[in-house]
Amino acid sequence: MERVQTLSEAMHAFRQELAGHYPDNEIRNIFYLVSEHLLNYSKIDIHLKSLESISISASRNFEEILQRLKNWEPVQYILGHAEFFGHSFRVDHRVLIPRPETEMLVEWIRQEEQGKTPVVVDLGTGSGCIAVSLAVNLPGARISACDISEDALTVAKLNARDNRAEVDFFYFNLLDDVTLLPAKYQVMVSNPPYVREQEKQYMRNNVLDFEPAAALFVPDADPLIFYRRIALLGRKNLADGGSLYLEINENFPHEVVKILENAGFYGIEVRADLNGKIRMIKARK
Repeated sequence: MERVQTLSEAMHAFRQELAGHYPDNEIRNIFYLVSEHLLNYSKIDIHLKSLESISISASRNFEEILQRLKNWEPVQYILGHAEFFGHSFRVDHRVLIPRPETEMLVEWIRQEEQGKTPVVVDLGTGSGCIAVSLAVNLPGARISACDISEDALTVAKLNARDNRAEVDFFYFNLLDDVTLLPAKYQVMVSNPPYVREQEKQYMRNNVLDFEPAAALFVPDADPLIFYRRIALLGRKNLADGGSLYLEINENFPHEVVKILENAGFYGIEVRADLNGKIRMIKARK
């Protein structure tokens, strides 16, 4: 006969079983996400009801999710969604999980373009989190987004539908040296692959074993390949006076700035993330 479990006991199990995988504060956040998903509990509910019993079926669900977490599967993939810029986005193995650093890039664009109606393109959209968030937060803007992965575009279209965002998605290979983008834009934004292969040794299994490698990694010998191509596209497809926004590898801010300067961009600004690492660049054409 299965024993009735309290929510506090379920949390203790998560903290004990995942101690070698994640820091304790991250385990707590994971547990909050799982509790919200399974029980529709807020953080306050979790604390107020910590000594209350949960159903046997809920206990089984907690245990099943815990086992998947112990195998390093990201909680966002297990639950099927991730929060980004105040909205819920579907995520699975076909797309990267949206990161807080990228929220800062979206906020920068929102601040700069508020009250305007720019034509915007998101290069390498993945889950569509950037494009959809901009469509929701910049009324009147015309948003397009592209990706080389048809699977990613399928997920992105669902996220646009779920969030009632009007985004024109299209297939595009950023590294195709011949093809240009189909229009002129006032804003171009990209969070392209920028993690070097050699950096894998510093990354956890939840990223390496589950997230799409093609959306993350670049060759050690040519880590800035996407930025050179984006700079070229910016020269050709960005309207005069338009803005280019990029998320970058913290190890290469000066090199990316140089690429942009050589491509004729000016007014280049860099910004740090919450950890003080340079992760974002804006440039004008």
